[in-house]
Amino acid sequence: MDFRISEQQRAFVDVVRRACQREFKPRAIRHLDGTWPAENMRRLAEIGVLGMAVPQDYGGSGLGILDTVLVLEEIGKVCYVTAMAALGEIGVQTRIIAAYAPEPIKRRVLPRVASGEAILAICMTEPDAGTDVPNYTTNCEIRGDRVVLNGVKTLISRADIAEMFVVFTRVGKVPGAKGIGCVLVEKGAKGLRATPSFHTMGGEYLCEVVFDNVELPLENLVIRDNGMKRLLSAFNTQRCLNPAICLGLAEGALEEAVRYLRDRSAFGRKIGEFQGLRWKAADMYIEIEAARGLLYRAAVSGDLFPDPTLAAMAKIYCNEMSIRVTSEAIQIHGGYGFTDEFAVSRLFRGARYGSLGGGTTETLRNLVGRKLVEEMDLATGVLGMGTF
Repeated sequence: MDFRISEQQRAFVDVVRRACQREFKPRAIRHLDGTWPAENMRRLAEIGVLGMAVPQDYGGSGLGILDTVLVLEEIGKVCYVTAMAALGEIGVQTRIIAAYAPEPIKRRVLPRVASGEAILAICMTEPDAGTDVPNYTTNCEIRGDRVVLNGVKTLISRADIAEMFVVFTRVGKVPGAKGIGCVLVEKGAKGLRATPSFHTMGGEYLCEVVFDNVELPLENLVIRDNGMKRLLSAFNTQRCLNPAICLGLAEGALEEAVRYLRDRSAFGRKIGEFQGLRWKAADMYIEIEAARGLLYRAAVSGDLFPDPTLAAMAKIYCNEMSIRVTSEAIQIHGGYGFTDEFAVSRLFRGARYGSLGGGTTETLRNLVGRKLVEEMDLATGVLGMGTF
C-alpha cells in the first residue's frame, strides 16, 4: 500500500499552502465577526481550488475527494471561516449539481462556481430535524410543469449570498425516507427569504431560509422518487471534507504550539525543554497522524462517493481529535491561548463545529455499530484491510 501523494497533488497543495500561509493567515482574525472572506475566495478561484468539484466540461478540474481533502486541510490550518466558505463550493452541493442536475442548470451554474462568481448553499437542517432526514417537513408539490416548494431550513451557511440552494425536501408529502428528494432553487425566486440569524463561535454566520410557495420549473426537481439513498451517498463526501478541515485545524494548532514551545521561556529555559510539554506535543502529533490515516483511506475508498462506514469512522475520529489537540495547544500557550489574538483560540472554536455538522458523531457511531452488529461475518471477523 502506497500512502504517498503524487507529485501533481503535492505541487497543487504547495500552491495552496503558500496562499494560505502568506495571505490568509494574516487576515484570519478579521473573520471572527462573520465577515465573508471575499478576498480569500477570489484567490482560491484564481489558483483553481473552487473548480475542483466541477467537471472539466464545465470549466473546472474535476478532481477527486482526496485532492479536495488535501486542499481543505491546508486552508483549515489557518482560517476556519475560509475553509468553510471553500467547502461550500467544492463539497457535496456542487457534486450533486454535477451528478444529477439537468444540462441547462449545469451549464448555467457550474462555470460560475469554478470562477468564484456563484456561491452555493446546501439546505438540510430544519428547526425540528437535523440529522433526522426522514422526518423533514419541507415539501414540494408537482403541479403540471411546475414545482411548488414550502418549508423552513435553519443553520444554513452562506444562504444570504448564495446563487443557488440545493434543498433536501419531501416530494408530494410521501412519508419517511421514500419521500425525500432534492430541488434546486436559484437566488431571486419569489417566496425565498434568507436571513442571517446566528453568529457562530467559529466566526461565520448561519441563516434561516424560508420557502413560501416558491414556484420552480419541473427540471429543478433533480431527485424525486426514493432519492434519500442517492443523496446520502453523495453526503458521504461531506463526511470526508468536514474532517479534512478538522485535521487542518489540529495541524495548525500543533504548529502554533511547537512555535511557542521554541520561543517561550520560563524558569530560565525554553519551555520546549520540559519533558511534560514535549510529551503533550508528541501525543498531539500521534493523534493527528492516526486521524490522517483514517481520513485519507476513506477519501480513496470509492470512485464517485466514499464508503459510508470508512467516512463515518474518519469523521468521528477527526472531529474529536481536533477538539483534543486544539485544546492542548491552548494549554501550552497558557493565558495567551485564551485570547483572540493568538491563533490557537480561533482554531479551537472552529474545531468545535466538526462533530455537529455533516452528521453528529453520535449518529455516525450508530451507523458504524449497526454495520458491525448486523453485517460482520464471525467466521472471518475483521480482516487485515479493516473491511468485511
